[in-house]
Amino acid sequence: MTLAPHLIDEAVRRALAEDLGDAGDITTAATVPAGTQARAVIAARKPGVIAGVDVARRAFALLSDEVKVTIKVSDGSKVAAGDVVLELSGPAHPILSAERVALNFLGHLSGVATATAEIAGVIAHTKARICCTRKTTPGLRALEKYAVRCGGGVNHRFGLYDAVLIKDNHIAAAGGVGAAVRAARAKVGHMVKVEAEVDHISQIEEAIAAGADVLLLDNMTPAQLAEAVKLVNGRAVTEASGSITKTTAKEIAESGVDLMSAGWITHSAPCLDVGLDFI
Repeated sequence: MTLAPHLIDEAVRRALAEDLGDAGDITTAATVPAGTQARAVIAARKPGVIAGVDVARRAFALLSDEVKVTIKVSDGSKVAAGDVVLELSGPAHPILSAERVALNFLGHLSGVATATAEIAGVIAHTKARICCTRKTTPGLRALEKYAVRCGGGVNHRFGLYDAVLIKDNHIAAAGGVGAAVRAARAKVGHMVKVEAEVDHISQIEEAIAAGADVLLLDNMTPAQLAEAVKLVNGRAVTEASGSITKTTAKEIAESGVDLMSAGWITHSAPCLDVGLDFI
């Protein structure tokens, strides 16, 4: 699992600029003598799955190359409450000034990874995989989708540009699922996947006949999903969507679907509690 350095720096620079403004960290400047050295640790305060250690590290590095950061836990690792994730040493000023930005990223991304891992664990006995959607925090999509992978999930499309996903409004405007899929197939190259949302079992044959590669089985019950999977019979990838939680995931996965997509794992995952303390 990798995350391009320029994507990290773009996000972290924006966050630091937002926090420091034009005047900088006036609290640290007023209370801590210049040149003060410090040692600190960032530790998990609750159990979870870690994601974003390089993002947190860059928050300190972009303020000072004199801050030494040692990563103790790699992304994708499970931690218990109290486990040290990063160790820091160097000038106190940049450590204090970057603290909140580093913790915000590490806590949020680890929360996404933890939520994903919880679902992945529930469905591990099936072939289904949990995947994310485009329901991400504006400007943080690449980071949040990376965190999903850290939690054992897989990524859906990254934007409107890399795959066709025909939703109910496209279908309504095009005059039916078959018409929409055929129109898409006529306009995109053979390397571009075409997925069509299916709200009713009756739409499946029409979508497949028109050339859909993937069927988004939206808000179907587990029984309906099992019926849909049987009807598809391997002719297209099946993706369940709607009301996927830790409680419902097992039964949905056991219907035989290939994928289960959930927007909440990126836009509403609880932040993992992490904290920085001087030692």
